[in-house]
Amino acid sequence: QVQLVESGGGSVQAGGSLRLPCALFGYSHSWSCMGLFRQAPGKEREGIARIDSDGRITYGDSVKGRFAISQDNAKNTLYLQMNSLKPEDTAMYYCAADHISCLTWGSLRRARYWGQGAQVTVSS
Repeated sequence: QVQLVESGGGSVQAGGSLRLPCALFGYSHSWSCMGLFRQAPGKEREGIARIDSDGRITYGDSVKGRFAISQDNAKNTLYLQMNSLKPEDTAMYYCAADHISCLTWGSLRRARYWGQGAQVTVSS
């Protein structure tokens, strides 16, 4: 069974850093679409970082220059490194993945496999 397992959430002060790993289990073929969204209470789900099927990396405007996504293909683990955290980064963060190719935020939102979520809280 396919599973995405997230960890690394927590509470930090503004300006601090966190890293969110997302381990991808149960699929024998290469992942073609993967990334992360976040959602704060009462707000729309926001695309944070995405690795497209062609290998290109895209970041949401609100995190560009502060966050970095990477993938360990050997271990099938996705990482989101979050630096210079701000209170507005407080949200539940979800990783998503699919073996079906994607090139847009909309495609990733329709991914079949999702992590359970990791809460990130940034205090000022």
